[in-house]
Amino acid sequence: MIYLADTANIEELKDLFYYFPIAGVTTNPTIIGAEKKPLSLILPQIIDIVGDKRMLHVQMISNIAEDMVREAKTYKARFGLGDNFFAKIPVSKEGYRAMPMLKDAGINVTATAIFTQQQALLAARAGADWVAPYVNRLDNISSHGIEVVKHIVDNIREFKLHTKVLAASFKTVDQVHRVSMVGSHAATIGHEIIERLSSHPMTDMSLEWFERDGKDLYDIEIND
Repeated sequence: MIYLADTANIEELKDLFYYFPIAGVTTNPTIIGAEKKPLSLILPQIIDIVGDKRMLHVQMISNIAEDMVREAKTYKARFGLGDNFFAKIPVSKEGYRAMPMLKDAGINVTATAIFTQQQALLAARAGADWVAPYVNRLDNISSHGIEVVKHIVDNIREFKLHTKVLAASFKTVDQVHRVSMVGSHAATIGHEIIERLSSHPMTDMSLEWFERDGKDLYDIEIND
């Protein structure tokens, strides 16, 4: 499973990309809104961090298929985005209609706001490269987000689809752990959760022990 950063906060992104093997960034209107800056200012900064090798998933705000396509084309052209750009399209009726239109236009698609296995399967059949089920939001309504992710993964394997699962909406490290165990291809996670899953108190204690036990013993001069 690969990890993406689910934030538009530039300082958080700089920190995450400096320390961790982050494969890309996902955004949505809520994440952009939290920064209190327009997309035109935030997106270039994110692109500078992501580069042209890692993924950038940007959600479309339009609600008509043709407008979604025009919006995605505009972002791709204005910011010089390549194959690492994915237009995030919600699984509405117009969204399903937009997905094959975007693929025909040479634009990658991430289907988002998924809450059921059938929504994901429809999106996959419509050409989505990624499907993004919302784990914690399902758990909050007793709908078992991990189980939904597993069913989607199972469908993709059984039907030999090219779509991949990008699990989203996490509040705990355990949720991330469990989606990895059911075979999710990727997880997009906020800064705080990534920090938590990367550490453990016993690791910190072990480092302290190593430093103490190795004191005055590592006497080899280290060259530049």
